[in-house]
Amino acid sequence: MVRAWVLAGALAAALVVPSPEAAVKAGWRGEPSEQLRDELRMDIAERAGKSVRAFYAARGNAPLWLNQYARPSGAATLLLYRMRAAQFDGVDPGKLGIDRLVLLAEKAQRGDIDDVARYEVALSEAFADYVRAMRAAPRLPMIYGSPALEPVVPAPLSVLETAAQAASLEDYVDRMAWMNPLYAPLRKAMQDPAYSEQQRRRIWTNLARLRAIPAMPQGRYVLVDTASAHLWMYEDGKPVRDMRVVVGNDAGQTPIMAGFISQAVENPYWQVPDDIVRNELAAYVLQYGPGWVADRRYEVLDGWEEGSHVLDPRTVDWKGVRAGTVKVHMRQLPGGSNFMGRVKFEFPNPQGIYLHDTPARDLLKKADRQLSHGCVRLADAAAMHQWLMGKPIPPGGARAPAEQVVPLPEPVPIYITYLTVQPQGDGLAFLDDPYARDARVQIAAAD
Repeated sequence: MVRAWVLAGALAAALVVPSPEAAVKAGWRGEPSEQLRDELRMDIAERAGKSVRAFYAARGNAPLWLNQYARPSGAATLLLYRMRAAQFDGVDPGKLGIDRLVLLAEKAQRGDIDDVARYEVALSEAFADYVRAMRAAPRLPMIYGSPALEPVVPAPLSVLETAAQAASLEDYVDRMAWMNPLYAPLRKAMQDPAYSEQQRRRIWTNLARLRAIPAMPQGRYVLVDTASAHLWMYEDGKPVRDMRVVVGNDAGQTPIMAGFISQAVENPYWQVPDDIVRNELAAYVLQYGPGWVADRRYEVLDGWEEGSHVLDPRTVDWKGVRAGTVKVHMRQLPGGSNFMGRVKFEFPNPQGIYLHDTPARDLLKKADRQLSHGCVRLADAAAMHQWLMGKPIPPGGARAPAEQVVPLPEPVPIYITYLTVQPQGDGLAFLDDPYARDARVQIAAAD
């Protein structure tokens, strides 16, 4: 892994780009005439290469990176600054032609129509290359439940069209809005000398995690962070609600993964994982007797398939279950103190991870909430149900039908990550590393 946390001197000073508001030294003064604008558009059309030709043709060859005086805009200057430090994005700045772009920017400031057109086209080509390279850059592993969940490397036309649609191009570049919304604040900190080398190492690690999550500027998705044990619901790139959650403990760490939440299971059974039956519940039955099973509203089954039989717990060899030589399945009946609460939300995955309600409300009050066996327990399952399903959770209770599987109106992506550095106000919050994953990544980087 590239040692991108090492800053190469005064980065800002190394990038010499004249201010777009600088006085005009040559060429036209003030705003260009319509005739000059027409000449500029013709020059842009002549110089636009294959990767950007369609973009410019669709907009009548109007420039993207010039201000009202047809000089490099603030967005252009900021983009050059970002690209100069592209190593922090996992991209080799040398492959973006930075030195040539800076030279073209200086020439464009003088006002020669050919130089302005040449700079405009070159910057669009470099911007498309930069965005595509960032989206394809090395990232830390994530388990994707579908290829549709992986970051997409967009075509150059899509890169430029999306940027051109922004209300403010300078704000778009500043926010690096082609990446996940959490990316830019961390990325900016890599160029801030106020942060130590150790802090930049941690930021670098978390940038690599964020590159595994698509930008997702439109639509809805759920983001779960296991480091802070927190969940956010996003709409059109902005969080609309958040809540505390309980995630996996050290022995049952919640994996970094992605899936589509496809259905809600209302009034669910809790199908107890086999290792919990063996390592925990069997010991309780041995201690308190077979009556403990019914007292705690469990059932013992000989399988999970349709037509499986409920067993009398008095007929089970619980010592064999505890030793692992006898295998039975257990589930907890819906309602009451059921471990799943009133609802669970499923996104199919081999790891058996899902979101669910919980009766153990006291755990959600703790500062450190890495306490589950791997699944994600929700502080406000009712709010999640309303957001996902567009309606409240139906009333539960003993008379409610068990295990009502209700498909979502539309599947919603969920991303479970692990962010030990997060934006907070105007700065960053450096969190604990409860799973010690940062340390392992840094050791690998040093090697």
